[in-house]
Parts: sequence; C-alpha cells; structure tokens
Amino acid sequence: MTTPVTPAGFVLGLADDALVSAQRMGWWISRAPELEEDLALANIGLDQLGQARALLTYAGELEGTGRTEDDLAYLRDDRDFRNVWLVERPQTDFGVTIARLLVFATWQSELYAALASSADLTLAGVAGKAVKEVAYHVDHARLWTLRLGDGTEESHRRMQDALDAEWPYVEELFVADPDAPIDPATLRDAVLGRVGEVVAAATLTVPEVAPSVGGGRRGLHTEHLGHLLAGMQHLHRSHPGVTW
Repeated sequence: MTTPVTPAGFVLGLADDALVSAQRMGWWISRAPELEEDLALANIGLDQLGQARALLTYAGELEGTGRTEDDLAYLRDDRDFRNVWLVERPQTDFGVTIARLLVFATWQSELYAALASSADLTLAGVAGKAVKEVAYHVDHARLWTLRLGDGTEESHRRMQDALDAEWPYVEELFVADPDAPIDPATLRDAVLGRVGEVVAAATLTVPEVAPSVGGGRRGLHTEHLGHLLAGMQHLHRSHPGVTW
C-alpha cells in the first residue's frame, strides 16, 4: 500500500504560520509585563519554532528539490511565504499578543487534532506532538483574556480594542485551500465557538467587522512581513554556507 502524501504547499503554509508567529513572539523576550510571562511567551515561541522546523523539513522533502529547513526559512523572499496575515503584523501591544494567541492557538488546536489522524504518517506524527503543545498555548491565552477582560476598566478596554484589531484577519484561517487534506472551512464553527466562549466569559464582545482581503496563502502579504524577514534572514544571507 502506498502512503498518502500531503501536497508540499499545504505543509509549507502551516510551517510559515508557525515560523512567523514564533518570530513575532520572540519580540517579547525581556519586554513582557512580568518575568514569568517573559518565560512563558518565550517557551510558546520555541514550541512554534519547533513545529515550523519539523514542517519545513517535511515540506522540503515533499518538494524533492533538496531544499533544507534553513533554505526555506532564510532564502525565500516574502512573496514565497504562505503564512496568513494574522501572524505577520507587529504585536507590540500585550493585549494584541494575547488576542492573537487565543485565536491562532485555538485554530492550530483544531487543525492539528484533525491532522493527527491523517493517513500521511509523517504529518500525523508532527500534528500529534504539536497538538499537545498548543493545548498549553490555548490555556495560557484563555487565562490572560479572562484576567484582562474581566479586570480593570482600562484592561477591559484595551483587551476589547485588541480583539477588534485582530478580528478582520481571522476569516483567512478558514479560506478554502486546494492543497489542504482537510477543508479549513470545517474548522470554523469549532474554533469560533471555543474563542467565543472565552470572550464571553471575559465580559468581552466578539467583534462584528468586515474581514480583510487576505491573500497570504497566495504569497500576497502586508509590508510588515518584508520587515520581519529582513531581520530574521539578515545573518544567514550575509554569511551564506557558514556553519556554527
């Protein structure tokens, strides 16, 4: 029996989501509101980086061109990245970081749970490990959303503002992908249902806003991704082939 193979484009999209999110999360190291949170966000970013590495390696194998995880991470331009817009914009406001993590981690949780039973054994193995890590990410975001949303008047306002800012980019997570082994649209009700429960418990409101145009899966990105990649790729591109 031949083992089913997942299209490389789908795997690359998931890898880029995790890689770009990890890079954004790393901004908080030494900047978080308390030491414990500094460590927590760093560990979440490392989890995402680990997921990205496994997925980039597999995407390279599926391509069959000999590209490694480093090649895919450091030697592609922004138009070659396939991440959604949700993860690429700056998140220098702590409320935005938590709002984004709540949505993104909940989506990853549902997605990885579905992929853990994939007939593609490599993808199922990556997803099976990742779903356990993401469960912590979801819980961490949930606790902070409750703390901020149902806290002071100021924290409530800023958390609601953060949700409002992130919500236009949520719908892109569920856009049809011809390369996907599962239809992203089938995750929508579960993801939004779980997020909505947390938002309501935090005395916040799910925003009613028009979705953004999106286009990250097609290589169409905001200007922010180019700036992020310039910093992330600079050392590798400045010293090609170097080993440490």
